[in-house]
Amino acid sequence: MLMGTAATGPHGAPGAGRGAPSPGGQEDRAVARIAELEHRLGDPTDERGEMSYARLLDADERAELSEAGERALDEVVLNADFVPERLGGRLERIDTLVRVMRPVFRRDIALGLGYGVTSFMAAVNVWTSGTAEQQRRLAGLLLDGRKVSVAYHELAHGNDFVRNEFQARPADGGYLLDGAKQVINNADRAAAWVLFSRTSPAPGSRSHSVVLAERDGLDPGRYRVLPRYDAVGVRGCHLSGLEFTDCPVPGSALVGEEGKGVELALRAFQVTRSAIPGMALGAADTALRTVVGFARGRRLYRKSVMDIPHARATLSTTFLDLLICDSLSLAATRAVHLLPEETSLYAAAVKYLVPKVLTDAMYDLSIVLGARFYVREGEFGIFQKHVRDLPVLSLGHAGSAACQATIIPQLSRLAKRSWFRDDPAPPSVFRLHEDLPEVAFDKLTLAGGRDGLSAALVTAVDDLPSGSPEERAAHGAALRLMDELRQIQEQSLELAPQDRTALASPATFALADRYAVLLAAASVIGVWQQARGTADEFLADPAWLAAALHRLGRRLGHALPDLPPGCETRLHDEVLRRFGDRRSYDLYNAPLAG
Repeated sequence: MLMGTAATGPHGAPGAGRGAPSPGGQEDRAVARIAELEHRLGDPTDERGEMSYARLLDADERAELSEAGERALDEVVLNADFVPERLGGRLERIDTLVRVMRPVFRRDIALGLGYGVTSFMAAVNVWTSGTAEQQRRLAGLLLDGRKVSVAYHELAHGNDFVRNEFQARPADGGYLLDGAKQVINNADRAAAWVLFSRTSPAPGSRSHSVVLAERDGLDPGRYRVLPRYDAVGVRGCHLSGLEFTDCPVPGSALVGEEGKGVELALRAFQVTRSAIPGMALGAADTALRTVVGFARGRRLYRKSVMDIPHARATLSTTFLDLLICDSLSLAATRAVHLLPEETSLYAAAVKYLVPKVLTDAMYDLSIVLGARFYVREGEFGIFQKHVRDLPVLSLGHAGSAACQATIIPQLSRLAKRSWFRDDPAPPSVFRLHEDLPEVAFDKLTLAGGRDGLSAALVTAVDDLPSGSPEERAAHGAALRLMDELRQIQEQSLELAPQDRTALASPATFALADRYAVLLAAASVIGVWQQARGTADEFLADPAWLAAALHRLGRRLGHALPDLPPGCETRLHDEVLRRFGDRRSYDLYNAPLAG
């Protein structure tokens, strides 16, 4: 139910004008936007700054979001990055949105989630299936600096949507909202809520719909905001709930068709699952940067920690993990535009694998940091905060098991019809800077039966060069990965009927895990191939490719020979170079404010 708000900026300026993209190409606009955010947020290591790590930690100790941070994001109209360009915003490419959010996540995951990502998660449902009027009204709210919340889950049922009990009962040409939703980010301060609701008492997925309710249009005596939850991670986020008692909303509040709520949610997930984990690379960047600074400055046994082989290797492999995660994130977010029929697979793989890899990397870094890992303030306090906040991203609107459950029913179909048969994904999927068409939300499908990423892996095995030691190492690891895909194909063809559902055995869930790793490997190869011949000397170097494929192969249990010494040296030198030059530890090697 969207009523009555003009598209104005947070301080009364017209929202469409402030949110509209600046002149130039997509990449030029992306680089300028990221630079604007870095400049406005400032050097987080400068304790005098209003957005310093010290100030952010103080706010976290008070379980508050940084007021200065929210004010800064208001001033740069961050909400415009969640609104499609055709509606007056800046959203052109999902991969660009991921990059834009990294400066925020680099400083504070809670600020990234609490200020805007929840609004993005809610809005995607409306961009996917809302009416033109709903889209216009929601764009107006966001460009006015307002927040929107999304409520999928109920604590009693977790990710099992079809058992949700919250009701939107049809009545008098509209609906009566009745029941409670828990653990909603920004429920207390949102201007509108996207509510996954039961519209029929019948069992099954056709009994649920999505309702968009604007706070200003509701009877205040018919709903209440529930008490706020205390949280271990993202302590500043406003996590509470909503309780409705026969609260009327008009029929125009329905998003999409009645009874199509599950399909709508799963299509929206393809966008949010692809995007949100990649944003967290900003936090992992800070963690790596913090430990590199520690290792360079801390001395043990008359040597720096950086001279200890284990510490040195950990920093290099963490950097490698960030590159791997960014490669998979890149492929998935660009596939939203280019391969919408295949995105359900890639989005689930990103949401499952990236938080898992980043969490493991944070643990490895904590070993290097030692006792300072436990410090909640000072130079190393931000590391501890990111460790507490990062696991929230692996839960959110779809936990890891739910993502595996998205992949599992598609495995046998892919094994029969796709693997070793499909054409590879187009090169554009792996190109960091190339323009993309507008997202075709209506083309996102729940299960497409094709997999161009895995086909890219198969094709690459014949195309990879094998001249230098690094190239030979990469080629050998790729061959083993292709063999792994063949094994997954054989095992997928043998799955029992029950093992093709969300009730599958643990072994089938492990099969989905292995498949996600292969998609990451295909993405890494694709990124390297498209970097060859460009000005990016590091990404064009086979040293990181060999190291990345070797690491993924070891994750799958492959017994691979040791890497050529040049691989580790190249990675270590790049870690130090980017630290000294204040450049990001992702694929983009972007300049940082601090």
